[in-house]
Amino acid sequence: MGSLKYIDKKGTFTLDNPDLTSYMYFPLANEAGMMSAITPDLGGDIKLDQNTFLLEPVSSENLHNNKSSRNFWVYVEGKGAWSVTGRSAMQQAQLFTDKKDDVKLTAGIMWHEIERKSDEFGLSAKITSFVPSTDDKVELTKIVITNNTEGEVEFTPTVAIPMYARSASNIRDHRHVTSLLHRTYTIKDGVVINPTLTFDERGHNLNKVYYAALAKMTGFEKMVNPESFCPVTEEFIGNGGNFENPYYVMKNMPLPYKEGEEVDGYETVAAMQFEKVTLMPKQSRTFVVALGYGESMNDINELSKKYLSVEEFDKYLEETKEFWQKKINVSYSSADKEFDNWMHWVNFQPMLRRIYGCSFLPHHDYGKGGRGWRDLWQDCLALLIMEPAKVRGMLIDNFGGVRLDGTNATIIGSKQGEFIADRNNITRVWMDHGAWPYLTTELYIEQSGDIEFLTEKNAYFKDPQVCRGEQKDLEWNDAQGNKQLTNDGEVYEGTVLEHMLMQHLTSFYDVGEHNHIRLRGADWNDGLDMADERGESVAFTALYGGNLGNMAKLIKSYADMTGNETVELAKEMLLLLNVDPTVYDSIDEKHEVLYSYCEQVKHSVSGEKVNVKCTELCTILNRMSQWIAEHIRNTEWIKSKDGYSWFNGYYDNHGNAVDGDFESGVRMMITAQVFTIMAGTATKEQIKDITAAADKYLYDEKVGGYRLNTDFKEVKTDLGRLFGFAYGHKENGAVFCHMATMYANALYQRGFAKEGYQVINTLFKHCNDYKVSGIYPGVPEYISQRGRGMYHYLTGAASWMLLTVLNEMYGVKGEIGALKFKPKLLAKQFENGEASVSCMFRGTNIHVTYKNGMCKDAGDYKVAVIYIDGQRYGETDTIAKEDVDKFGDKADIVVVLQ
Repeated sequence: MGSLKYIDKKGTFTLDNPDLTSYMYFPLANEAGMMSAITPDLGGDIKLDQNTFLLEPVSSENLHNNKSSRNFWVYVEGKGAWSVTGRSAMQQAQLFTDKKDDVKLTAGIMWHEIERKSDEFGLSAKITSFVPSTDDKVELTKIVITNNTEGEVEFTPTVAIPMYARSASNIRDHRHVTSLLHRTYTIKDGVVINPTLTFDERGHNLNKVYYAALAKMTGFEKMVNPESFCPVTEEFIGNGGNFENPYYVMKNMPLPYKEGEEVDGYETVAAMQFEKVTLMPKQSRTFVVALGYGESMNDINELSKKYLSVEEFDKYLEETKEFWQKKINVSYSSADKEFDNWMHWVNFQPMLRRIYGCSFLPHHDYGKGGRGWRDLWQDCLALLIMEPAKVRGMLIDNFGGVRLDGTNATIIGSKQGEFIADRNNITRVWMDHGAWPYLTTELYIEQSGDIEFLTEKNAYFKDPQVCRGEQKDLEWNDAQGNKQLTNDGEVYEGTVLEHMLMQHLTSFYDVGEHNHIRLRGADWNDGLDMADERGESVAFTALYGGNLGNMAKLIKSYADMTGNETVELAKEMLLLLNVDPTVYDSIDEKHEVLYSYCEQVKHSVSGEKVNVKCTELCTILNRMSQWIAEHIRNTEWIKSKDGYSWFNGYYDNHGNAVDGDFESGVRMMITAQVFTIMAGTATKEQIKDITAAADKYLYDEKVGGYRLNTDFKEVKTDLGRLFGFAYGHKENGAVFCHMATMYANALYQRGFAKEGYQVINTLFKHCNDYKVSGIYPGVPEYISQRGRGMYHYLTGAASWMLLTVLNEMYGVKGEIGALKFKPKLLAKQFENGEASVSCMFRGTNIHVTYKNGMCKDAGDYKVAVIYIDGQRYGETDTIAKEDVDKFGDKADIVVVLQ
């Protein structure tokens, strides 16, 4: 296995022999909807959505099981056939011998290049692939074949790319029948499929998509078209053959079809053969291949004109590189250049998630596209840093998914702000869902200073599910639509603040027998899905409590900054607010409050508004927040027989605490530690105890740091399906990077910089060690028991890593529009006493340099003075909002620490 090396400051890396690592894939995509996955041997797939795959859909196991790839063959006279992608039967047989091809990967943001050299054939190939950052749905590849011998080499080049051209559901469902729909055409520079119909979950419909594979070769002062074609798979591979040993290539025969022919009803391969090529020593010949989509044959012809030349390929490649580098407007300069480059990829990952959703890469084979409720809000965290101009409207639209009972829609449409009723009538309530919108909204307001965002309005979502998933609204029907109506039949709208209050107040009263918020279907850990009757989540009760207190601070800021003494709320919310605090201790009385409110908004709402004083509202929210914190401190702090202490995080479906000493051993889950620390529930002394316990029971350097839980040693069916997974995998005890990163974030927030750094640095060191993690740069969803990074690229961990490093480690953060510096960098992170970060803040590109001349550690220094563009600003750690407003397009800021 080779070693991975960065070759610049923009994340570009090289890797020797990537073909000796299985399960590897790389994303290529654009904002027009083109989504590809490509492997070192050019396997993978291409799609626009679940129903429109150009290449056959692949999951992780298909990457080594399938024989098909974006293959390109050369038949060398006197020697035989060589695949420039390494996908011939002969090359596969030589993979572990001294006859193996030399292979090198070079890749950067959204481009992928493989160099392959064969001593046996005397040839080398450089294969560069990318998806142009245009509005076109096309993937481009350039293949350069070079003669490395002292004599001339003659070969016949053949493109051979199996085309799928239908829905992923047809892999097993009507695979053969849907091939009968194919109408395949050979055109002057390629093969095009225009199926007659589509058979998938949408029904039987006329097809409107053209799928194309196009190719040209450099000739003398022009690009040359293929000479012959074979669009039929069974014909091209021959009886007994396959895509690694195809009949027409191995026999070196001209392909049997010419331009302008049609073949109907067969599985299709884009097999295109060019005229024989003779290369003198060191001479090269170049080919350009385009795989793309159109809505007409004219669209396909336009792709050919636009992209099938070396000059245009090179031009669009450079434009695409520049496009994505500009998008990544956060970069770091520290003593650890490897970390700086690794973070460049982490910063890019939220953009990939916005394009791919949570599906459409080989390990993410469990979905059909789109994103979940948490994804809507957590992806916005990164967008607030990277592309803040787009976020305001997105946040408002997202609030349209909240129901009046505080739950939310779980089927999210393809359009922004589109939420859909579940026609299967499946009740889904994740108890954590109400907490995330506040965290994102708070960050938006802190970054932007847009405090009046709290008064922006949107409707509420409506479907049959009411009373937090316990009842059905039998009066609701499709004609009513998916928006909450008033008693008069008008669409009801409430402020952003009202939406967030609704989510938190209803959760506050929705408690189990230990007076913590009910787990219901699950919380953030979707695997905790088998305790819907008696399960409780102490972990997220703590987060709701912290949010309630922080919301009170935000409302106070709103009143102070706007002069408004009241906020407008739905009249029904008084049932949740005007409650004697003694009720908080009574589970039955809490239920009475909740169900009384839910009954009032079960089908429609009055539409009446009331003005609530900000001071009174803040008092209520603070009281609730404090009650939660004290309740958890008093009831959930546990101590093991080994003398370690931490917070219990859950109750199972038998009403038993999950953490603690058991016959099978100590049980500890990190989630409760994260949110009790983050919410301020844990005291400073308790945090010290928690970190000691986590180091004792959860830390494992061999797999990247802090595991999600200890081994329960049972299939715990009264808590969740995750316990059916093998220990050390996914949600059952893996290092789940999302929660590990949030653990670091919580520690940094509370001033435990060294402990937070250990979490991030251990995770980084592991992921960045290719020989151990087996992944390209970036943070995966989790790390397996054997140390492998799993479910790479599309993970919420990236957004939280970006926030943690920028806002907490580097301490660049907003404070209601002001720019605050509160760095927690360790002494060893400074290079010659300096560390810097470039990012966007309120529309300005800022470059912040910290000067730590005394080489002090985090916690030992403070901000002494700030300079802006060389001018002394003052002895402060904050640049006031009105002074930030004076920034131009960019600002160079020096922060002196002492």
